[in-house]
Amino acid sequence: MADYDPNNPFAKILSGELPSHKVYEDAKVLAFMDIMPRADGHILVIPKARARNILDATPEDLGYLVGVVQTLAKAVKKAMKCDGLTVQQFNEEAGGQVVFHLHFHIVPRMAGVPLRPQTGEMEKPEVLTANAEKIRAALGA
Repeated sequence: MADYDPNNPFAKILSGELPSHKVYEDAKVLAFMDIMPRADGHILVIPKARARNILDATPEDLGYLVGVVQTLAKAVKKAMKCDGLTVQQFNEEAGGQVVFHLHFHIVPRMAGVPLRPQTGEMEKPEVLTANAEKIRAALGA
C-alpha cells in the first residue's frame, strides 16, 4: 500500500489551504459538500487523522467516523427530503478511490432518479452553500 500523501486535496481542506462548504466539524471529523455532486446534497465525511483509506485507519478512528456518518446521513435525508441514501467508500485506485484520504460519500437518492454522471463539472457555489445550510439546519433540529 502506498503511503499517505499530505498534499492530497482533503488534507489541504483540513489545513485550510483549499476552501470547502462545511456541513459539520468536531475534533475528529469534517464533513463538507462534494463540489462535483452526483445528487443535490451529496456530502463527504473525512477523519482529521491521517488515513489513506479504510485499510490503514485505526479501529477507534473508524468507529467514531462511522458514527458521525450515520448522524449526518439522517440529517441529509431529512434536509434533502429524499427517499433514501447511498453511502459509498472506496479503497485504492482499483477499488475506485480517487482522493487518497479516507472518506465516505453520503448521496441523497430519489426513487427512480439515477445518479448524475461524473462529468468533472463543479456545482455552483451558491447551490452548495444553500444545501449545506439545509443540512446544518437538519442537524440542529
